[in-house]
Amino acid sequence: MRPLDLRLVAIVDPGRAGGRDLVDLARHVAEGGATLVQLRDKRGETRAMVALARAIKSALAPLSVPFVVNDRVDVALAAGADGVHIGPDDMAVADARRLIGPDAVIGLSIKTVEAAAAAPLELIDYAGIGGVYATTSKEQASAPIGPEGLARIVDVLHGRAPDLPLCGIAGIDADNAAAVIGAGADGVAVISALSLAPDPAAAARRLREVVDAILAKRGS
Repeated sequence: MRPLDLRLVAIVDPGRAGGRDLVDLARHVAEGGATLVQLRDKRGETRAMVALARAIKSALAPLSVPFVVNDRVDVALAAGADGVHIGPDDMAVADARRLIGPDAVIGLSIKTVEAAAAAPLELIDYAGIGGVYATTSKEQASAPIGPEGLARIVDVLHGRAPDLPLCGIAGIDADNAAAVIGAGADGVAVISALSLAPDPAAAARRLREVVDAILAKRGS
């Protein structure tokens, strides 16, 4: 698989889709410039999730946009997804890697400097850092870390693995994405600013413009 492009990670979630069909939503944000799509469904039944994941994967295939499933290694495997994204309370990274194989994508959520220092970076393909800002898309057990906290975690991760792709997560939109990239992230992971926008494809294009402009100034 080609190197991961995390400039705009679009997370599609039935609880934050504004009533939209998730397959159509995934297609629209990819057409607008999303570089990775993640399905997050904390309440879905397994069989329905597999069917949905297969449909999203099929919709993204003509656009060559990779697709990962949040948390559910079993769903990712059954649906033929490109990989999984797991959090600190999900399956252990080593177990996920053993099950999903050496070539699949594994992303890991990292929330603290301590977690960044301890994470098995040799087993993952990218990290999502946050929550950067306050969000209503999921419960936040701890206060947002802000761009300053993000920068501290980026420093730790890049000190251990300089080429590991990183994205900021939570509460990110076109108005604050520049600060996330400025703090050292390679991209942003977004839910509501895309899925609840009147035109998700246009919202994706706007976010990509912001991210690409700051990356260009940084020389990335």
